[in-house]
Amino acid sequence: MARATPDITVPDLTGRLAVITGANSGLGLGLTRRFAMAGAEVVLAVRDRRKGADAIARVLADAPGARLSIRHLDLTSLASVAAVGAELRGEGRPIDFLVNNAGVMAPPMRVATEDGFELQFGGNHLGHFALTAHLLPLLKAAERARVTTVSSLAAWWARFDFGDLQSERYSPQRAYGLSKLANLMFARELDRRSRELGWGVLSNAAHPGATITGLQVTGPTYGGAAVARTRLLNAFLYRIPGMWQEVPTGVLPILYAATSPDAEGGAYYGPGGFGELTGGPAPARFPRRALNDADTARLWDVSERLTGVAYPAVRV
Repeated sequence: MARATPDITVPDLTGRLAVITGANSGLGLGLTRRFAMAGAEVVLAVRDRRKGADAIARVLADAPGARLSIRHLDLTSLASVAAVGAELRGEGRPIDFLVNNAGVMAPPMRVATEDGFELQFGGNHLGHFALTAHLLPLLKAAERARVTTVSSLAAWWARFDFGDLQSERYSPQRAYGLSKLANLMFARELDRRSRELGWGVLSNAAHPGATITGLQVTGPTYGGAAVARTRLLNAFLYRIPGMWQEVPTGVLPILYAATSPDAEGGAYYGPGGFGELTGGPAPARFPRRALNDADTARLWDVSERLTGVAYPAVRV
């Protein structure tokens, strides 16, 4: 007898606005579908408008009448991040949910963003750090807003070398892990600052465990690496029993962190099964390095300097 697929109950989100980065595929598309089915209006913040339009068509098939719109966002460009922030602030509507989901994983060769940052640190961390700052006035204007940042089990691989945050000594997996560790530290510190300054914005983090998405192909084949070889390897790995799950289950920890009345600020959620690989949402273990307050404060200062954004100051 097949085991029941885990699921959670999402509250009624009618009248509330969600902004989801990377919403056109994988986890982002799965999250967009669930938010829309719960009644939320969703802004798909995506790099490719055509893929965004395709995603909207797919969501509307499951949620007819859903309110969905596209904003162009390239997280590897600080100018693009600032532009979408200015566009949304100009519209003036409070944002109830910001899901920092988009990412790139482990390109085989080091790639730099247009601002000169290593691609993963620049897009996965600095882009979301800057985006959240640009949208902070709209988050503060909402009632009980949430920012949920998507991390990864890869954060356990990482260690901080503040002398090489841009991974000049490049290792694909280490650079990816560093960006995901930075995501965790950002989520915790954002929540601390919100509580200290009374912003009313709850910040937490979640990871999808071992979920099958396009990320396992698009990252390792970035820049034209062998797609066929990567797909063959993934097809083998996906056959390992109990190790992988599909997107509808993989989004659950993120969905729980973003919408559950029981989810907490500064917390981290992931799959509750063996090794946090699969299963329904449960509290996740923080890597020890993510709890280092001195490194977190230093990373925040460095991130402000590199992005040129400035969050309201707090007592350290």
